[in-house]
Amino acid sequence: MNSDNTSKYKANVIIYTRAGCTCCDKAAKVVREYVSEVTFVDIDQDPELRQKFDTTVPVVEINGKIRFRGKVEPMLLKRVLTAEVEKGTAVQTL
Repeated sequence: MNSDNTSKYKANVIIYTRAGCTCCDKAAKVVREYVSEVTFVDIDQDPELRQKFDTTVPVVEINGKIRFRGKVEPMLLKRVLTAEVEKGTAVQTL
């Protein structure tokens, strides 16, 4: 759980998901604790994405790189976002 509720990260985050996926809902909840803006893409609306991610949703992409498949670990997510800030590809907001 995000111990610092006043700050979040701003990065290009996409969660590939599908309707009715409880794992996707859990992943979205974790990501939203740390990220201010998230884009959701329903893989069932695109045959290419469905073929690519069918059995691995949720898939979390951060700044163009897939970082999680299935479950999102909060501490690892925070480390990834912190590394993105250090690289200059994300910012931490107050």
